[in-house]
Amino acid sequence: MSTMSLEPVPGRSDEMIVNMGPQHPATHGVLRVVLGLEGERITRAVPHIGYLHRNHEKIEEARSYPQVIAYTDRMDYVSGTQNELPFVLAVEDMLGIEVPDRAKKIRTMFFELYRLASHLVWMGTAMLDLGAISPFLYTFWDREIILGIVEKTAGARMLPNYYTFGGVRRDVHPDFFKDVADFLDHMERRMVDYEHLVLESPVVHARTIGVGVLSKERAIARGVSGPVLRASGVAYDVRKAFPYDAYPDVEFEIPTSPDGDTYARFWVRFQEMYQSIRILRQLVELTPKTGPYKGKAPARIKPPAGERYRAVENSRGELGVLVVSDGTDKPYRVKHRGAAFSNLQIVPDLFVGAKFSDAIAILASLDPVFGEIDR
Repeated sequence: MSTMSLEPVPGRSDEMIVNMGPQHPATHGVLRVVLGLEGERITRAVPHIGYLHRNHEKIEEARSYPQVIAYTDRMDYVSGTQNELPFVLAVEDMLGIEVPDRAKKIRTMFFELYRLASHLVWMGTAMLDLGAISPFLYTFWDREIILGIVEKTAGARMLPNYYTFGGVRRDVHPDFFKDVADFLDHMERRMVDYEHLVLESPVVHARTIGVGVLSKERAIARGVSGPVLRASGVAYDVRKAFPYDAYPDVEFEIPTSPDGDTYARFWVRFQEMYQSIRILRQLVELTPKTGPYKGKAPARIKPPAGERYRAVENSRGELGVLVVSDGTDKPYRVKHRGAAFSNLQIVPDLFVGAKFSDAIAILASLDPVFGEIDR
């Protein structure tokens, strides 16, 4: 079989070969999936990635440690500071940098704000894929509020470059805690509307329930993580398994579903949004309004020779970074473990046997971001 296409199967004359993407609005980037079709049923599926490859890991070997942080933002570009944290944590461990408690809480607040922002983008685009325009407009309106809060403090919206070794680059805006609290009040009311528009929609039910079922065993075998894994009944979350920053100080649940279908993946993300609101409510109260926002770090970052792996639970699952140091001011190697990349491996499993029209809903339930997948 060709590496870039599907070859016809001898004796099977009723199979049609179709290219889905890479210029397709429902691929959420530049994904190409070569499909074999018999009528409306998908018989084979071969995904092709790399159209957005930018050589991230090699570039990072030629940059100083502080410069690498800015590059990480460009991977999962809808999740902002979530990309920065595993790299920052790994270097802090290697250097033994102590992070002030207040800085940990601020970092966690930004982390959860970006989770809400990312899930709002997912909700809007997923519903757009299913033919509903209104949720897309509502979710992006709410995301604008989050990005406005971030911009007041970080100076940027999508690519904030806000975390640093020892904490954060600057203190939060004087209105930060009030803005977050007001947004949470708004978001709790808004979630009721989103439940009606999405989870209770008969169209969503028809397009997602029983579609693209991923069993618990297959999910574990394929190495998926995040909402995709938890929607198959596995209660694994890096924030609970290997707590970091302020997560040991807050209470939250890990939503799971035993169903493993497209609707379950929708439902789990909704429950995660409720948990993010819950976490942020606690941190608004727990975080000191004044105090240090950055610990002591060397003026020139040169970790001792060695390696360190750290992972976080970003919007799509386990986002990890292996940092290898040779004792200089530039990393010898930076290897990223992308959640979206790992989750994309199950596309053939979920597509084969499904209807061609269901492929769009299945892919939307995986929430791929190709800045991170191709990187």
